Amino acid sequence: MKYYIIAGEASGDLHGSNLMKALLKKDINAEFRFWGGDLMQNVSGTLVKHYKELAFMGFLEVVMNLRTITKNLSFCKQDIKAYNPDVIIFIDYPGFNLRIAKWAKQKGLKTHYYISPQIWAWKENRIEAIKRDVDKMYVILPFEKEFYESKHNYPVEFVGHPLIDAIGDRNQIDEYEFRAEHELSEKPIIALLPGSRKQEIRKMLSVMLSVVNDFKDYQFVIAGAPSQEFSFYKPFINDVDVHFVSNQTHDLLSVSTAALVTSGTATLETALFKVPEVVCYKGSWLSYQIGKRLVKHIKYISLVNLIMDKEVVTELIQNEFNTKNLKQELTIILDDYERTKFFINYYDLEKKLGGKGASEKVAELIYNCIN
Repeated sequence: MKYYIIAGEASGDLHGSNLMKALLKKDINAEFRFWGGDLMQNVSGTLVKHYKELAFMGFLEVVMNLRTITKNLSFCKQDIKAYNPDVIIFIDYPGFNLRIAKWAKQKGLKTHYYISPQIWAWKENRIEAIKRDVDKMYVILPFEKEFYESKHNYPVEFVGHPLIDAIGDRNQIDEYEFRAEHELSEKPIIALLPGSRKQEIRKMLSVMLSVVNDFKDYQFVIAGAPSQEFSFYKPFINDVDVHFVSNQTHDLLSVSTAALVTSGTATLETALFKVPEVVCYKGSWLSYQIGKRLVKHIKYISLVNLIMDKEVVTELIQNEFNTKNLKQELTIILDDYERTKFFINYYDLEKKLGGKGASEKVAELIYNCIN
């Protein structure tokens, strides 16, 4: 059967690639055409557009790139029409995907959505479009099932979180070889995860690096995003004693003692590797003010705290994200007693996420539904 998949971010590329592998096990004749990245391309099929061309973050940047976004929407519709797939699989990326879903439903195409838009946080009115345009929704957070079914009378499938599968056996890497390969000393490692988009990195990395000299007994390592070249990071690190590892975030986390993490999926990845972390976020003043007014009244911004419904990790948001606070919070998570509390909460978190096999569950549900 023919599958058309749309993933617009690095995380979508990761989960899309694992879904494709699982679909190939169910359907040996599976054909793929997709928007995604290198990981999906390495599995099978035809890459239509790379997510690097699609990553617009924040209200201002979206407005400035409206013409490009409109062209991409038009091109996507024509491409789907020419391909005539048996099913379209949307992976997160709601601003784009929900528009395509509306068009696809009107054309009589099957629409399946893997990794729900976070309408429980903001834009809850999108539920009407989802109920109208999405045939099947597969959710990955435990509280999302109740949100959809109890609050909005829309049946969904909770399949568990795909990060558990994506992480797999990476905890088993050879730490000595990793340190040798990247010229790291025996000092404990503090990982810096400043995000994947240029505008994120610009706002996050300088503040993260400002605490390096206060922790001489540790070595700091930047997790370079697969979407960015080292040349982009170089101006930030010229005068700082810091290391750089590109596109090996999971391996880096598996050998790290602590981490400073930009809010997003990476906060959950870090928790699943059982690494104590401080969650950081800073946007433009205008984007933050607009966001505050649009986001519904949720207590936390990190997935870890949202899933656990309590403050497991400290969140430094906007003006609170500064050198003084970051130094203070990093000192706390390096304390042995505090670290024990992290580990206990992290194990409880993993239980709530439903265990392994998300990709296989989704693949089976999609295949059975359209076969």
